[in-house]
Amino acid sequence: ANDMADKGMYKPVEYQNANRAGPALVVIPGEVKSNNASFTQKYGPNNIADYAELELGKANFKVLERTDMGPLLNEFTLAYTMGNPNEARKLLQKGKFKTTKWVVKFDILKAEPVAQANQGFDGQAIGSIIGILGGGRGSAAAGVGVGSVKSQESTGVWIIGMRYKLINANTTEQVATGYTEEKMELGSKGTSVMGFSSGQSGGLTLDSLVQRLVQKNVYEIDSKYKK
Repeated sequence: ANDMADKGMYKPVEYQNANRAGPALVVIPGEVKSNNASFTQKYGPNNIADYAELELGKANFKVLERTDMGPLLNEFTLAYTMGNPNEARKLLQKGKFKTTKWVVKFDILKAEPVAQANQGFDGQAIGSIIGILGGGRGSAAAGVGVGSVKSQESTGVWIIGMRYKLINANTTEQVATGYTEEKMELGSKGTSVMGFSSGQSGGLTLDSLVQRLVQKNVYEIDSKYKK
């Protein structure tokens, strides 16, 4: 269990230009374009933006946190999502926004399980046959024992794709964009005998995978566009 948990633990990234301060920026919530219900129920644009603020801060960018934007957040997001430069320039004259150079947006373009396999054994039918054919107490006990055995194995593969956009804070024009994908394999195995059960599962969690996608994109932003 500890080995499996280690796979999902946070792993920091050494950003290439972290020793140089980057420009001031704001992360706005992006879009989650997946139609997969199990993903969209757990992740929204704000969750991903939180990860992005954390990683961009570690890469030594001057991140203006969205919590400091107060009621202006929706207005600010709308201006850059709709590409409205006049409204954007008005907002940049207010308070902490004056030093902002970039607006950054992270979108999930793909989140889907692409393969799944299941294999199981249920001893109930075989146990019934043993009990019928044996006719004695020993056979009946053996039938109960075999009939209680149940096992199940399943694996699944997800592919998640994330895009980032760098937007000029003054003009709302796109400065750069990039896209990366990660594959995640989930596996589980369980056994039940005479009422006693055991199970194990391993692999990356969706949380870990989303965070690693953010790290890969921030690494690219840090290495290519920090000047």
